[in-house]
Amino acid sequence: MERRTDEPAVDPGPHAVGEALTAHATVDEHGTVTGWNEGAEHLLGYAATQILGRPAAVLLAEVPAASDLPPFPELPRWHGTLALRHRDGHRVEARVLAHHRTPDDGTPDWFLVCAVTGAQPRPDDEALVRQGFLQSPSCATSVHDTDLRLRRSNRSSQGALGLSDDEMRGLRLSDVLDDPAIGEVERRMQRALRTGEPQYMENHARAPGETREHAWSVHIHRLEAADGRVLGVATTGHDMTEQYWARKRLQLIAEAGRRIGSTLDVTRTAQELADVAVPDLADFVSVDLLASLDDLPEAAPVSPAADRALALRRIAHRSVYPGTPEAVVAPGALDEYPEGSPPVRSLRSGRAMLHQVTEPAITDWVAHDPVRTSRIRDFGFHSVMTVPLSARGTTLGVAVFLRHRHPDPFQQDDLVLAEELAARAAVCVDNALRYTRERATAVTLQRSLLPQSLPEQTAVDVASRYLPAGARAGVGGDWFDVIPLSGARVALVVGDVVGHGIHASATMGRLRTAVRTLADIDLPPDELLTHLDDLVGRLATEAEGAERAAGNGETAGDVGATCLYTVYDPVSRRCTLARAGHPLPAVAGPDGTVELLDLPAGPPLGLGGLPFESVEIELREGSLLALYTDGLVESRDHDVDVGVSRLRQALATPAPSLDVLCDRVLGSVLPRRPTDDVALLVARTRALDADRVAAWDVAADPSAVAEARKHALGRLEAWGLTDEAFVTELIVSELVTNAIRHGRPPIQLRLIHDASLICEVSDASSTAPHMRRARAYDEGGRGLLLVAQLTRRWGTRPTPTGKTIWAEQNIGSAPPPFSA
Repeated sequence: MERRTDEPAVDPGPHAVGEALTAHATVDEHGTVTGWNEGAEHLLGYAATQILGRPAAVLLAEVPAASDLPPFPELPRWHGTLALRHRDGHRVEARVLAHHRTPDDGTPDWFLVCAVTGAQPRPDDEALVRQGFLQSPSCATSVHDTDLRLRRSNRSSQGALGLSDDEMRGLRLSDVLDDPAIGEVERRMQRALRTGEPQYMENHARAPGETREHAWSVHIHRLEAADGRVLGVATTGHDMTEQYWARKRLQLIAEAGRRIGSTLDVTRTAQELADVAVPDLADFVSVDLLASLDDLPEAAPVSPAADRALALRRIAHRSVYPGTPEAVVAPGALDEYPEGSPPVRSLRSGRAMLHQVTEPAITDWVAHDPVRTSRIRDFGFHSVMTVPLSARGTTLGVAVFLRHRHPDPFQQDDLVLAEELAARAAVCVDNALRYTRERATAVTLQRSLLPQSLPEQTAVDVASRYLPAGARAGVGGDWFDVIPLSGARVALVVGDVVGHGIHASATMGRLRTAVRTLADIDLPPDELLTHLDDLVGRLATEAEGAERAAGNGETAGDVGATCLYTVYDPVSRRCTLARAGHPLPAVAGPDGTVELLDLPAGPPLGLGGLPFESVEIELREGSLLALYTDGLVESRDHDVDVGVSRLRQALATPAPSLDVLCDRVLGSVLPRRPTDDVALLVARTRALDADRVAAWDVAADPSAVAEARKHALGRLEAWGLTDEAFVTELIVSELVTNAIRHGRPPIQLRLIHDASLICEVSDASSTAPHMRRARAYDEGGRGLLLVAQLTRRWGTRPTPTGKTIWAEQNIGSAPPPFSA
């Protein structure tokens, strides 16, 4: 800024210092003067009391035309020369700089400044410039001729290079510094000389006599004379080392946030910590956890016990060298750390520690450990940090950071960074440990609730598979079951409880028990699902009540499930199915054709108030029935139709056994890392030969009992089961007599020669019989007690037209009852 006037310069007076040397004024958006300082008074002669509140236009010697004015409201700043009028009337031309600002009160205004004195060049300005260049403490500047030979440099540059101007004059930078980065600097200098375009680069170089590498921000520009002649080139370097390492630390922390804790696996999380720290922070990192955590069912103690060596297990390590040759302990191995060693001291105190290897803390530790001593000597370790891994008040282990190839020792900032990385990793490790314990408990619980072995039955050949979900999802509530029923029938069940974890596993166990109980009373599939739906609704209500009573804000999640229940009868080859929101079963015929059965969907269990429907189909002998949970066909990687298509292809291909078929299905349908539990139950149907079943209609007359016995004994003789004739005769007599006395016609007697001998009597009454204890002189009431004592099991089941009473008895040596 400059001030010009047609009168002698205004004398600022003997007391004018600081603010008085510069004129300050403020003007609001309406053009009114709102601020005026002593410098403005010296410039224009107006005291503050004379000008404040007046229009600023009164200060102008000439009012510019509106067309000459810039768009002031849109400008953040304006500068130019104004013709002003002094109070005594003479003209003052002033270089004005105006700032458009919004003060704290929110009212915009203009802040104007103008130099009262010092606006004209002075003789000593060139000396100021020269000394400013030479004495700059932070900007390393040097000037070079067109041959890139140094002519002059300032104090900062001489300090960075370690030489004076007299020692460097006439040399190129590549002569002064033996560093690969200097070659790129000289190439940029030549480019600047040739093109005139300023160059910028960042490099890393080590100053002579220093072990630490510095980061430099370098600007290069051509120097020209007033007539355009090229004089040389100047380089200006700013030491950005502290900013560079601060930025690197922030980048490392950000990278740690992205990379550490990507899974709920303890080993992988520890390895991620080591991978992040090497090589940016350390040359070798080891992560050890307390050995007491190996078999700990609950959280570890807050701090390890004192006064004894600590057993630590190596979980992960990483080195700048392939194969990690510096390691003394292999991953997974245990090592004893003596009391007083830096890792143990960090664990005991809960504080991170920094040591040089020459300190007694290190030398005393390794004095009796020749292997560690040789590693320190062979690799040249010089600096060590030990950082405890602690989370939620629990001590988990220790991370050790070491340097040998990196020449600089660890600094306090490095220790702070290591603590930050270790803290992030410790929380992730603790989460992984907690998850591992919960998952192990849930898997154990779930496997104990699933069938340990499939029951013996002859209606179908079966094979099954169960796969828990991956680590992130947790164990779910998928289940399957095979339940033998009366009349040589079998029930096949597959279900899926909503959610994951112990709660889902426990709910699955309750539902599986309920299904077996309901199946034992031979309910049809649709009725069984209705009762199961009521049970899930009650469980949901109980869970809500428990959460309210606990009042701790924790929830067990929604209670719900899907289920598919199937009953297959090998006598009629009829299969009855009902589902509650479950995936459709697949059926593969003996000819290899595969289709999904079209079943009514039914609502998921727990909604309540909605009906379920059963569908009955006939299956050819040798048909393949596949029941599964949604985790088999659904995936984030593909649409459910793709999974179903793969399932159908796998089922259509012949397999030597059902076990091989199950493995093929899982291998071809599942992604590499399933995100949900998978239950698969595959059954191949069998059919009972017609000559293994005999049925007779029985008249509702007591005299028909004898004829029924006769029919039964004749059939046993044809089957070669004469040894079972006596017991069978008693069973037929009792069941037929009860049907005649207490039931309603029509009455039917049926014998089934399966792996056991089954006797069934059906009638049109829905009243079920029950055993009772007869008194000494009662003439009746002992029949069913005799049946129960003489048979393996007995019971009753409802039928669409009434009921069936059945009894099974073991037979001595039964020939294979099924056709080949």
